[in-house]
Amino acid sequence: MAKEDYYKVLGVGRDAKPEEIKKAYRRLARKFHPDVNPGDKSAEERFKLITEAHDVLSDPKKRSVYDRFGQYSDNLADAAARGAYGAGGNAGAGRSAPFDFTGFDWGNTTSSTSGGGSSFRDIFADLFGGGKQEKEPPRPMPQRGADIEMPLALSFEEAVNGMTTNITVNRSEQCSRCNGAGDTGGAPITCPTCKGSGQVQRAGGRLRFAQECPDCGGVGKRRPPCPVCHGQGVVPKIETVKVRIPAGVDTGSRVSVKGKGQGGRMGAPPGDLFIITNVGQHPYFKRKGDNIYVTVPLTVPEAALGARIEVPTVAGKAQLRIPPGTQSGQKFRLRERGVPSLRNPQARGDQFVEVQVTFPRVISEETKELLKRYAQLNAENPRVAMGLE
Repeated sequence: MAKEDYYKVLGVGRDAKPEEIKKAYRRLARKFHPDVNPGDKSAEERFKLITEAHDVLSDPKKRSVYDRFGQYSDNLADAAARGAYGAGGNAGAGRSAPFDFTGFDWGNTTSSTSGGGSSFRDIFADLFGGGKQEKEPPRPMPQRGADIEMPLALSFEEAVNGMTTNITVNRSEQCSRCNGAGDTGGAPITCPTCKGSGQVQRAGGRLRFAQECPDCGGVGKRRPPCPVCHGQGVVPKIETVKVRIPAGVDTGSRVSVKGKGQGGRMGAPPGDLFIITNVGQHPYFKRKGDNIYVTVPLTVPEAALGARIEVPTVAGKAQLRIPPGTQSGQKFRLRERGVPSLRNPQARGDQFVEVQVTFPRVISEETKELLKRYAQLNAENPRVAMGLE
């Protein structure tokens, strides 16, 4: 049973350009891929047909055979034989008729069948150029180096105030021997990745596909690797980099250092270094965004009578006025005593101070008498509002 026309399978015209065929294949492959349609046998069969059509039409030589002889056979020898048979006049061109190989000389070019004067080897030479034309291994393209990410632990104060530090980075730089090409530019050798086949196997879900070898571009050969970088185009380098951490970073902040990532190839620029900060905890400061929160203890006289007290801030000590009758848990705001803003270094957050009234330890009879006297003079019950006596 004849298979569907490959052009119709991909939905392109017979004069479609290679980029149109590639675009159509990608669109259909995403739609019918087995991973997208688990358990759907019809989608899986369609995907196989789409892949088969792309395999033929994306290859200029296979496409030439398909356009010349009609229905394509996976066995190229059979396709060539059917073409020779039709050309000999014993069957109409394009018909799928049995071919008699009797007397057909596979190697001697002086023998012939049906007066055609061609051997089987000659047919392949006509269709595929005899395999004598070899492509040159592709030259690498300029490629920017990859970025590097490194964690950096900071204290609370270092994150708030900023700092400068030195970091040791294991990176790479472009090989000066081959200028990032990865090879010596000499005569090509068999590609060690694909063993000369030009293809490597890739798995896609439950199917396996042969794809073009990334190291030789499908040619099967590559130039000898550079003896310095061993074909990588870059060489390792350990470098000490000075990094300025801006004031106001928090856990997860990314600080970039331009040009200190992995080296580029063929003159392309290197990648960047990204420092990922991890800020430690503080014994009494808490941070929320650019604001700082702290709890400060008050004595009973300070809370009752009012006072001016010193409170800590991330920038040093500050004076805070406590009004008379201050209650435990009351909060006060110190403007612009918080963390510098990363978006606007001229702006800062605020600091919020929560006071907690602490009670003295009664260690003397005199203190007890004073408290009793205080209770007599201030006979108030804070539980009256709760209906308690």
